[in-house]
Amino acid sequence: MYLHTEAASAGAPSRDVLLVSAIITVSLSVTIVLCGICQWCQRKLGKRYKTSLETVGTPDSSRGRSEKKTIKLPAGGKAVNTAPVPGQPPHDESDRKTEPRSSVSDLVNSLTSEMLMLSPGSEDDEGHDGISRENLGRIQFSVGYNFQESTLTVKIMKAQELPAKDFSGTSDPFVKIYLLPDKKHKLETKVKRKNLNPHWNETFLFEGFPYEKVVQRVLYLQVLDYDRFSRNDPIGEVSIPLNKVDLTQMQTFWKDLKPCSDGSGSRGELLLSLCYNPSANSIVVNIIKARNLKAMDIGGTSDPYVKVWLMYKDKRVEKKKTVVMKRCLNPVFNESFAFDIPTERLRETTIVITVMDKDRLSRNDVIGKIYLSWKSGPGEVKHWKDMIARPRQAVAQWHQLKA
Repeated sequence: MYLHTEAASAGAPSRDVLLVSAIITVSLSVTIVLCGICQWCQRKLGKRYKTSLETVGTPDSSRGRSEKKTIKLPAGGKAVNTAPVPGQPPHDESDRKTEPRSSVSDLVNSLTSEMLMLSPGSEDDEGHDGISRENLGRIQFSVGYNFQESTLTVKIMKAQELPAKDFSGTSDPFVKIYLLPDKKHKLETKVKRKNLNPHWNETFLFEGFPYEKVVQRVLYLQVLDYDRFSRNDPIGEVSIPLNKVDLTQMQTFWKDLKPCSDGSGSRGELLLSLCYNPSANSIVVNIIKARNLKAMDIGGTSDPYVKVWLMYKDKRVEKKKTVVMKRCLNPVFNESFAFDIPTERLRETTIVITVMDKDRLSRNDVIGKIYLSWKSGPGEVKHWKDMIARPRQAVAQWHQLKA
């Protein structure tokens, strides 16, 4: 009995040791398995991360080559000689393989850019067609001061490359001359009909101006397109502080025209549809609605209505107009007008749409215009062509109003 008890007590520690050993063995096994899983995950995640970096890096590197190539060969610039130079190692084979691909990508990019520029209603159009990048032409003039007679002399010589403001593809330019900040007293040149490179050669005198006051003024020239039936369209402007000019003798300047301050800013948009019926020889113009119209009244609103003119070979044929919407900058019109247009006259036809602000006490103001024809702007031409391509269907499109 005594021997049995002692044997039992001696075997108890061995079971505990076995149990502890088993626990340690299981723990080590689990740890080894977990470590293996972690390494596997790291390899997988690392591979994916590397792949994603390589995928993202590819367009950047190809775009970098395109930009570098464009910079090397600017328009009218000096071509870079790419022939091997004696004593230098030849180009790597991989470089030669990427050159044709880069040329093709350049071509595709250029075509894509042209397609975006021709795309109507695109927000990018406003960026490309933005005022800061628009070519408004330039003007030549001269300035001088006669100290004996206290007279400032301004001579307007000529302008070049003026933009076309009329639907006929030309302009009727003239120049207004101010001495800012005075805008009440102005002088004007004659109107040069249908001329984008006019020559005026007209001299203007500001008499009785002391030199001390002259140097405090700013010479401001504004080029406009004359319109007999509505408000003149601004083309561009030039301003030059006279305190920065040597007035002791006549100084001649060439200045690029900038957007007119009174003609800048958004004038709003107009949604309209065109429907061409070749069998009936007619076009239906539906004036749907406008949005974000420019406020023309003192109260910060407008009373808009729309005039629709049918033009044929620069001559007005027929006019129609919508009702006036009182105090509204987002009016809804939903008015349709039908015009008879024979098919043979379609190419010489222009539809001029003018959004007006009704004024009971004075002359109505022009908010903005749209010219629809074969020879208008990219968005207008696209709308016109869509109308021809889809006969008997109303083709709707938003148009940005222009000055």
